[in-house]
Amino acid sequence: MRMYVALTVDDLTALMAGAAVVPSTAFTAESEDEEDELAALEEASEHGAAVGAAEVSDPDLPVALSQIASFHVDLDGTGDLAWYATQEIDAVLREVRRTASM
Repeated sequence: MRMYVALTVDDLTALMAGAAVVPSTAFTAESEDEEDELAALEEASEHGAAVGAAEVSDPDLPVALSQIASFHVDLDGTGDLAWYATQEIDAVLREVRRTASM
């Protein structure tokens, strides 16, 4: 099941350190339709510094970096989300911190 997890700076830091996080806010799409997936992603982006698109078997369990397929970040406040691979978690954390300080 695909789940869009709103992530804080602390969540990103924990994921980068190898810990699993219990998301405070997560959204699932109403269907596998692209528009529903996008709506869930955008909703999650309104609740966190970044969004992790995660593949989970149980939405109530903590999410590990290995379950995240990609990260998404609004870099300029326009609502357009930049896509990052999981290997770029350090860049995601850097950008989230940069935008928070603006």
